[in-house]
Amino acid sequence: MKSVFDKLQMFSLLLIALCITSPVRSKAAQSANGPAQSVNNSQEQPVIVGKIGDYIITKEDLRKQFLIELYPNEYEPFDENAKPADANSVLMKMVAEKAMIIEARKQGYLEEDSNNRALKRFRERGLISLLVQNYLQEVKDKITATEPEIQKMIQADPNTDPNRAKLVIENSKARNIVSQYYRQIYEKSNVKKLSENYPQAIQIHDRLLNHPKVPQRMKFIRETQIKDEMTPEERNIVLATYDGGKVTLEDWLNTLCESSPPSRPKNLDTPEGIDQLLERALAVPLYIAQAKLQKLDQDENYIMQVKDYQDRILLNSANSEMYKKVQEPSTEEMIAYFNNNKEIFRVGRFMKIDIIWCQDLETARRVRAELDGGKNFEAVKQEYSLDKGLKPYNTYPGSEGLFWKGLWQAEPNDIAGPIKGFFRQQIKWRIVKILEKNAGELKEYSADMSNRVKDKIMSERREALLAEYRRELLKKHPHEVYPEKIRDIDPLDIP
Repeated sequence: MKSVFDKLQMFSLLLIALCITSPVRSKAAQSANGPAQSVNNSQEQPVIVGKIGDYIITKEDLRKQFLIELYPNEYEPFDENAKPADANSVLMKMVAEKAMIIEARKQGYLEEDSNNRALKRFRERGLISLLVQNYLQEVKDKITATEPEIQKMIQADPNTDPNRAKLVIENSKARNIVSQYYRQIYEKSNVKKLSENYPQAIQIHDRLLNHPKVPQRMKFIRETQIKDEMTPEERNIVLATYDGGKVTLEDWLNTLCESSPPSRPKNLDTPEGIDQLLERALAVPLYIAQAKLQKLDQDENYIMQVKDYQDRILLNSANSEMYKKVQEPSTEEMIAYFNNNKEIFRVGRFMKIDIIWCQDLETARRVRAELDGGKNFEAVKQEYSLDKGLKPYNTYPGSEGLFWKGLWQAEPNDIAGPIKGFFRQQIKWRIVKILEKNAGELKEYSADMSNRVKDKIMSERREALLAEYRRELLKKHPHEVYPEKIRDIDPLDIP
């Protein structure tokens, strides 16, 4: 069996990647944005600002969402006269979206095939991630890179950074340990392959690939064919069993469909090819069985994460259904909209700026005073800036959002500030040096810009339709909000 496990090294890499990209969050990282949960009395009680059904919205949830709402959308034409969000409107939108989730769950959106498959994959990846994380935590002493190992790697390649060498060594050890762990799981799971069913698998695979019911321009098997072009008996053909479960032809084909068509095996017309893919198909259920044996599927944080993911699926589905109802504008409507909103579609407006990002207003005032006193901009940046390596760059209305209007008032060679701006996921004070200013140009309507105009109109119509739907749902679903608790929430009020 050793060669089989050698071939699973890449799968072990995937598992480690899953631990990084979709870990089950700790309690400390959990948001109270989901179903109401009991809170340890020793911890500070969250301030609840809204309730609907089993959902609660805390003040911190609202604060975070408010900041997201303020961020501009760089991919839409920017209207600098648009009214910015406020705490109350953001809270009501959050409550209404919970109502949309409740309604979508009642309508059975989770039972739709695409949603069902996405949720299944998320559950599986979460459990596997949790299982592998727990195991690696148990054997963490075996993963640590020693100083001699690091020095040996540096000697082999003097250009290797010590931190990089440490990471490479520890990742290699983790891969080997996970592979060995899987070997243990495999060997104690009593895997039995039903090779007598391989010929049927070969025949059905050939039929789906080469003779689909619906002719395909690109020749590869699609997930929809598994559902639409196979009988229940064919889907349930058993290719392998293990303690407590089995791998069917449907499972085997789903594993195939998880790979991009160019990377799919080319030897699936042979028993060897069937067997090799079957090994891959066995990995997920064997890991899952082990995770359930350890009752990891009952982990509180895992359950909450799955619930959060369900909610995202439901909200996306509800939004998609509403979007389908939006009518596309006619050419006449697009021309009329453009003529009434030409400024939104101004082309080429930008400013070239250099920035000193400051920790707080006091620092920004000190920076400005030193610049006014004649100090060099770059020298002051290297002393005070939160991003000393930031080079001058072009900024646009859609990048600055509600801060564009204030920034645009400055002229080339001016020093502007202290003024606020979006710094990573926060709002910070900054001092801005204006290097160049270009007003762009207003253009007349043309076919070239029709897509931009259409997208803007569709966006407004979608939002209007959603807003009306949210209002209807809030009339239908009892809810509570506490305006008196949100009066002091203002992401723009920074020290």
